[in-house]
Amino acid sequence: MQCISLDSTWSLTWFPEGSRAASGPTGLDGAGETVEARVPGNVELDLMRASRLPDVFAGTNIWKLRGLERNEWWYERCFTPPAGFGSRRLELLFHGLDCVAEVWLNGERVGRADNMLVEHAFDVTGRLRLGGENRLSVRLASPLLAARSFDYPASAASLETNHESLFIRKAPHMWGWDIAPRAVSAGIWRSVELRSWGEVEIVDLAFHTREIDSADATLGLHWQIDVGTAPLEDMKLRIMGRPADGSPGGFEHEEAVRFTAGDSTIRVSGARLWWPRGYGDPAMYHVRCELVSGGRTLASRTERIGIRTVELERTDLATAEGGEFLFRVNGVRVFCKGSNWVPLDAFHSRDASRCERALELFDDLGCTIIRCWGGNVYEDHAFFEHGDARGMMVWQDFAFACAVYPQDEAFLARVRAEATAVVRKLRNHPSLVLWNGDNEVDQFYLHLGRDPAANRISREVLPAVCAEHDPCRPYLPSSPYASPEAVQRYLATFRPGEDRGVRTVPQERESASRLMPEQHLWGPRENFKSSFYAESTAHFASEIGYHGCPNVSSLERFLTPGGLWPWQDNDEWRAHAADPVPEGGRYRYRIKLMADQIRELFGSVPEELENFVIASQISQAEAKKYFIESFRMRKWRRTGIIWWNVMDCWPQFSDAVVDWYFGKKLAYWYIRRSQLPVCIAVDEPENWQCGVVACNDTLAAAEGTCTVTDADSGETLHSGPFRSPPNSSVRIGRIRASHGDHRLLLVTWETAGGRGGNHYCLGKLPLDLAWYRRHLESIASLEPRFDAGSVGK
Repeated sequence: MQCISLDSTWSLTWFPEGSRAASGPTGLDGAGETVEARVPGNVELDLMRASRLPDVFAGTNIWKLRGLERNEWWYERCFTPPAGFGSRRLELLFHGLDCVAEVWLNGERVGRADNMLVEHAFDVTGRLRLGGENRLSVRLASPLLAARSFDYPASAASLETNHESLFIRKAPHMWGWDIAPRAVSAGIWRSVELRSWGEVEIVDLAFHTREIDSADATLGLHWQIDVGTAPLEDMKLRIMGRPADGSPGGFEHEEAVRFTAGDSTIRVSGARLWWPRGYGDPAMYHVRCELVSGGRTLASRTERIGIRTVELERTDLATAEGGEFLFRVNGVRVFCKGSNWVPLDAFHSRDASRCERALELFDDLGCTIIRCWGGNVYEDHAFFEHGDARGMMVWQDFAFACAVYPQDEAFLARVRAEATAVVRKLRNHPSLVLWNGDNEVDQFYLHLGRDPAANRISREVLPAVCAEHDPCRPYLPSSPYASPEAVQRYLATFRPGEDRGVRTVPQERESASRLMPEQHLWGPRENFKSSFYAESTAHFASEIGYHGCPNVSSLERFLTPGGLWPWQDNDEWRAHAADPVPEGGRYRYRIKLMADQIRELFGSVPEELENFVIASQISQAEAKKYFIESFRMRKWRRTGIIWWNVMDCWPQFSDAVVDWYFGKKLAYWYIRRSQLPVCIAVDEPENWQCGVVACNDTLAAAEGTCTVTDADSGETLHSGPFRSPPNSSVRIGRIRASHGDHRLLLVTWETAGGRGGNHYCLGKLPLDLAWYRRHLESIASLEPRFDAGSVGK
């Protein structure tokens, strides 16, 4: 296969859809304004570079984008392929078209697309001028106007500003979300290439691990070839696997080709297994597959695979007697700690340039799992390759979130095609441990008093696609998933709010969640040690968060001087909350929520910006530290926590611990310590005592010494050796304590693997902000890279 990139500079022309009679590229001259465009790109970025738009991330400029939503956009460029390019089939491959598109080559329409989330290939065999100039044109229609063309059933429902999203297959967040601005956008957001298929091709290789038996493993391989009309006699398929790190060992397999598709069984002696981070090496194999005949290689293809099994053990209910939601990898229980992966950028053409740096933050924080949230796009191979190499497990939502989607056959067919493309693209990555049907769609049904079993997308289409194309990987219908028994119990006591909407029934949302072993723990978002969190029935929390203000230096980059302060009645703060409508929408509460969380911790809200920022960051940092450590200390009653979230997709006030400019908040440093493979934490007071707990998320025993001191007096409260068995959390000591004390405890430990540090803030609320700020230096001393003087700056 040969490829020619068609990226770089194109032209971009735009005008309100329907205002010009341009039905094709020949009618574009003088039809609208034209600027230079970049591919991959988004139209807003091109308009900003051409000074047609201000910086849309500054002030309230994001609201100006509403005026662009009814435009159509035309991308054009010319290119000349080599005269000898291609031997059989030629395709134009668009890795990302956003979103309702028509493609012309030399004035002839070659295809249409209506989904930004998958790749689109258009056959241009016989239409391309090899050795001559070709004109490529792409029309992107207004997705807003396209949404108006559908007949909406009475059953459909969405968040307040997202009804347009129900039929249009764009990333849901682009229509406005509490973590992202409304930036409906358009663009050729991933690369474009001209691709030539050879006379013979290996078109598909799908590996899975069938069995692990002691030191050996059995692999399954589904394969498919394209040889045109050639005979198959004397053809053989040869598979050769070698450890990717160059170490000795490997496997070979050869078999006769009797048809153009087949299923092979490959035995691997002395298999090196892929393990999640902390549980072993994430061993990978470089596999080369060759189609040979008469000693000649007709075609070849390479893949990188990992040998591992993964199981999801779960019960339908979380009850007082128990329940379960647990990942097993290679038969071993894995405690999960990590974060949700949300959009890298509000404009997705910039994702690729931010991906590696963002993933390094997850590595540095000690995350073992990433949940790819369902309001986002599907990430490309580079994301999963990072997880493969680092032992980072990936939980992948399908791109459906917080809505009741259409159920008609035409829409379900589009969903089936999307899911098939995504599953077939990503299924060889060992880091991918779960397909999940959607984000909170089951909960959305329940909030409306409906049974989510009626959702054919998550109950029929998606599980069927996964069973057909990736049968050895777990599938979960929704996050959180409402089993039939949970639905029956919930609906038996359901009392709708006056409009049966999600905004008016918070108590129903809480009670519904408590029935499920895997939960999203948002609730009232008050005191982070309240009964909502401390007495949660969750075995696994796949969402839980707390607000934290960005650093002052970041605020100064996206707020105008007049918009920096005060926070009350401030349109710029509200716009970056992210309220999608200038007149005030469903997310306008979020700035006050941040202030209320400060008041909860310190008893009052600072009246100057710097203290407000610092107090907010302390509030967030202590909350997320508490969430993570409380889950780890209750292992295996708790089996995992995926908190919200590492990184912002634009400059905003949010639960993220790193802002869009890569500015770290205080919580980043606290979480980094709380997620160490071996971490010693102090539990909440009970019966006049605090437990000292050693949390060990490795398969080796942890042994060493531990000391707990009072930061004010220097008094040693606990000291001595400790031992934590593999993959466990055990109490290693007790400290005399009272809820009435206000003390900062400093925890240090030393093992053969090195030194570690942690802290614990003892005492009922409120705390004194000045007292806490004085102790930031003591807390920072436990982490050499953490500069206490930079907090909030």
